[in-house]
Amino acid sequence: MKNQIKKHFSRYVEFNDIEIDEIFSKLTHKTFEKKDFLLKEGQICKNNFFLTSGLVRSFYIDKKGNEKITQFALENWWVTNMESYIKSVPSYSSIQAIEKTTVLIIDKIALEKLFKSFPKLEKYFRMITENMLIAIQRRNDIYLQMKSKDRYDNLIQNFPDFTQRVPQYMIASYLEITPEYLSELRKK
Repeated sequence: MKNQIKKHFSRYVEFNDIEIDEIFSKLTHKTFEKKDFLLKEGQICKNNFFLTSGLVRSFYIDKKGNEKITQFALENWWVTNMESYIKSVPSYSSIQAIEKTTVLIIDKIALEKLFKSFPKLEKYFRMITENMLIAIQRRNDIYLQMKSKDRYDNLIQNFPDFTQRVPQYMIASYLEITPEYLSELRKK
């Protein structure tokens, strides 16, 4: 796992082995079984999660009682509820394992201390956050303006094995289409 996180960091910022050892010593390893919650709605999110294996979803329940999936996260992705994490307010959404998932966890206090010791770690997280914001903006500005078929095609083109790992009703929720319509798209 240490090599995995080092490799991921090096895509953005170089860290030497001593720095990696120090950062890694602040991470906690945990495995979540399928359907376990990393974070439940109403809890205050105190952690940032790096997925070493597995798959999770972020979702909320709308006023009609329907699940609305806002995000998926795969191996080598960070996931958290940013508003809850930054502002220490109850989370409006949940993060749940879709399959058995192993994560490295860092709490907010430990991360802030590491930022002081290693300013380039703060740069790394800034870069990750910028990429996340770009993805959200792309989804809001472009993706949701596409026709349903184009959204589905885009998803399977960019994440080909993803559709094999995620239940169809979750993909439909993420794409904001009905499961029945998704089934029609898949047949074509």
